[in-house]
Formats: sequence, C-alpha cells, structure tokens
Amino acid sequence: MKRTYFLLIITALLISCATLLPTSTSTSLPNPTPEEPNVLPATTDPSQPITTKPGETFDIVLSSNPTTGYHWNLIGESDANVVQLIGQDYISQQPVLVGSGGVDVWTFRAINAGDTTIVLGYYPPGNETEPDKTVTFSIHIQ
Repeated sequence: MKRTYFLLIITALLISCATLLPTSTSTSLPNPTPEEPNVLPATTDPSQPITTKPGETFDIVLSSNPTTGYHWNLIGESDANVVQLIGQDYISQQPVLVGSGGVDVWTFRAINAGDTTIVLGYYPPGNETEPDKTVTFSIHIQ
C-alpha cells in the first residue's frame, strides 16, 4: 500500500514537472531593422516673427555641423528686459556619421512684454570675429 501511494506521488510530481518544461515550438524572431534616423526639430524661419508671452520659453533652431569646426554664436546683446538666454544644445542627426550634421537649439525665456531682435552668426573654425553668415530673429512678447 505504501508502495502504491509512493508511485502515485512520484507520478504526479513527474507530470507537474513536465508541464513546467519549455516546449519546443518553432517561433520566428523578428528581423532586425536598420536604425531609424532621428527626426530633428524643424529649423526656425527668420522671416517669421516669434511671438510669445512673459514667462514662456521658446526655441530658435538652426542647422549646424560642429564636426566641420563651424559654430553659432550670439552677436550683440538682446534686450535683457524682454528675453533671457536659458541655454544652447546641439542635437546630432542619427546615426552619427563622419560629416553628418544636426541642429543647434537656442532656448530663451520671455521676461516682459516688448520687442527685440536676436542675431546669431555662423562662425568658421578659428575665426571669432567675422561670421560667414548671420540670421536675425524678430521677437515680440505680448
């Protein structure tokens, strides 16, 4: 009798263990996809005025390629009573390749109602005095 119970318990254990083992079903893995290029923010059109309200932030986005040595810098000063520079960041095109560019994102905060301009220059390597090109943005704080 003990032997029968022992065999029943062993059988039940073997059946329960068999259900826990992985089954060999044929599943296909998804094909790897090439890395999707990132979507960069659209560049800011200098012919369109930027309008916002006090306390809000806004971005000026410019095409850039620092791997060539070129870089954007502010020219002159904007009215500090109207806008304040918060920061500048570079976002590279993905995947990053030699010579591939990206965008510079300049973030400003609107301080008080008023009008001002923001002028940025694109400087060649080793030249901090004469930009190759300049862009001027008209800013209106309501």
